Amino acid sequence: MNMARWIAVAAGVSLVATPVMAASLNSKERARVARAAPRDRDDVRYCLLKAKKGRDKGTVIGAAGGAGVGALAGGSLGETLLAGAAGAVAGRVIGKSEGTNSVCDRVLARNR
Repeated sequence: MNMARWIAVAAGVSLVATPVMAASLNSKERARVARAAPRDRDDVRYCLLKAKKGRDKGTVIGAAGGAGVGALAGGSLGETLLAGAAGAVAGRVIGKSEGTNSVCDRVLARNR
């Protein structure tokens, strides 16, 4: 029962912290926005922020899901943490591509 509480607390904290993590762009992303065509700058910034939120959300959901499956499968603490890490990696990869739509994909491809 103690492990279930830990996982529930970790999942709750990570879901609450998700909007805070994707608040701004890093220096490379800001430079990409600056070199974009003037008519596309707002769209590039929006799409980069949307993709970043998708990556972060996927990471959190994947980590919580992997840890939950590890705990339900009856794994030890180490196995549960390993399952959570694997879920985080998978969730980040999936969230990276699912964070944007086809319009954003075209805008970002046009403004590399």
